[in-house]
Amino acid sequence: MIDISILRKNPGLLEAALARRGLDLDVGAMAETDAARRRVRAEAEGMRAEQRRLGRQISRLEGGSKQEAIARASEVASAYRDRLARADELDERFTEMWVRVPNLAHPSAAEGFSDEDSLEIRRWGEPAADGAAPKDHRELGAALGMIDIERAAKVSGARFAYLTGPAVIIELGLVRMVLDFLADKGFTPMVPPVLVREQALFGTGFFPDEDQQVYELAGDDLYLIGTSEVALAAYHAGEVLEEADLPIRYAGFSTCFRREAGAHGKDTAGIFRVHQFDKVEMFSFCRPERSWDEHEMLLSLEEEIVRRLEIPYRVVNVAAGDLGASAAKKYDIEAWIPSQQRYREITSCSNTTDFQSRRLRIRFRSEGGNRLVHTLNGTAAAVGRLLIALLENHQQEDGSFAVPEALRPYVGFDRVG
Repeated sequence: MIDISILRKNPGLLEAALARRGLDLDVGAMAETDAARRRVRAEAEGMRAEQRRLGRQISRLEGGSKQEAIARASEVASAYRDRLARADELDERFTEMWVRVPNLAHPSAAEGFSDEDSLEIRRWGEPAADGAAPKDHRELGAALGMIDIERAAKVSGARFAYLTGPAVIIELGLVRMVLDFLADKGFTPMVPPVLVREQALFGTGFFPDEDQQVYELAGDDLYLIGTSEVALAAYHAGEVLEEADLPIRYAGFSTCFRREAGAHGKDTAGIFRVHQFDKVEMFSFCRPERSWDEHEMLLSLEEEIVRRLEIPYRVVNVAAGDLGASAAKKYDIEAWIPSQQRYREITSCSNTTDFQSRRLRIRFRSEGGNRLVHTLNGTAAAVGRLLIALLENHQQEDGSFAVPEALRPYVGFDRVG
């Protein structure tokens, strides 16, 4: 949630920010409703003050004057209840509109509205030279006894997979390699809950706009997370942190669940877009003055991990209209996928500024009083997508898979097949 003073002091700025995102929200109606609710509540408070004054006066009056004062007090009490109910109604109407307003995109976020508008920043590594047609990860995974999609479909339906044999060891090795790397950088490893309450999803900006992507356990009022960002952000909800402790950085490993609503027919083959996957997520709470430096630092860590795995990639600045509700700016790392002959997203890295901390009420003590922290998140390892990039970029002519050197100490072998 953004600072409401922006609506009150500079509605034009808000209108321009929404236009950059391609959103058609009625800023004028928001401003009018906000003004009306404040006016009506002020009227109610004025009536409440008159109630108190009449109450004090009645005790000193006698006879007809007292009866008149009692009658007047009754009228004011009734009017107060009516105005208070109206103010509550306007508050609710305003909140319904205001929670739809996303974070303001940073001026440096790329212009545009889709992933095709992302702005390439740099590339690393050279895609393999043209030769024999590369096998895709489905064929490689099946041939090497690492991925079983057919039996997963029998058991669970579409967009699921079994990781089998060496793929399991590679997943665990990847997770341990990444956690060791991040622990050395000052991150605290965590395994968060994968079931959270609604407030955690609202607080991180996934509700209300992305509720169609979330699995709900209706009987328990709990939801399965699509990223450990949700549980990590909510970890300090309602707290006041110490400035000296900032930045606070976590590396959360969890299984994640996404409905992939609206993705029918898109990446249906293989394990690129599935309902269940494992991921290591970086999360940072920091001082507002440091958040943009922190954003660049998180991106650099993502890049170092991908380089250690010897995967060619590019970094893109995501278009403002393609940002999630909470992000002010986001970078994606896209790995080269030989079978598709194009780059595909394997990590993201977002600065959500004070959008999440305002909803979750996370502050820190400073000399000038309590202030909202800034929160940031970044993918350290989305295991399924990393496995695709590893298999396809490190496939050998004889059909085997060569384990990158940095990963070998964590898996105990250097080749599969």
